[in-house]
Amino acid sequence: MSLHILDENLWFPPVEEALEDGLLAMGGDLRPERILLAYQSGIFPWYEGATPLWWCPDPRFVLFPEKLEISHSMRSVFKKGKFSFTTNTAFGQVLANCKKVDRKDQDGTWITDEVEKAYNTMHELGYAHSAETWLDGQLVGGLYGIKLGKIFFGESMFAKVSNASKFAFISFVQQLREEGIELIDCQVYTQHLESLGAEMISRQAFKYYLKKLIG
Repeated sequence: MSLHILDENLWFPPVEEALEDGLLAMGGDLRPERILLAYQSGIFPWYEGATPLWWCPDPRFVLFPEKLEISHSMRSVFKKGKFSFTTNTAFGQVLANCKKVDRKDQDGTWITDEVEKAYNTMHELGYAHSAETWLDGQLVGGLYGIKLGKIFFGESMFAKVSNASKFAFISFVQQLREEGIELIDCQVYTQHLESLGAEMISRQAFKYYLKKLIG
């Protein structure tokens, strides 16, 4: 199966045509209409170099909010009350910090200048949201992603101090559940998110939830 090359036309190939690693297509652009079509189709952008790469892995790593797991150590963090939590008060800062994070097994960051500009635009349009952790008035952790229907599509997170990203994630999942969100897309496996209750589901199951929760 060959890799699809996108042009200026607004389209994506069927997700079943993705390669074994989940790579579906390359090229195209990051205008809002394409980003929205991607998420509605179960596809997300992940750069390598200057070219957009579009992915739909099988299986898919997700979290059902009601299955959120909070460890005893994190419950202790919440009880101590040293962190404070907000949403959408520092989206640009959260995105910029995610861009700067050094990640294991990655050469540089996938968040290019083009990605940063695109998701700031998505925030201005009301689709992209951030969650922030604060310590003594300083932004020390957070995450951002796209909300469509009853699904939140997580993109990236960062922490400058221990437990700051977990605090933001747990707080945000609890808030999203109250808002009616039924599924959180974590995209690909991480041990960090597995410890919080995330699990693998098939691409077919993920497509079912896309149809049910976005329409």
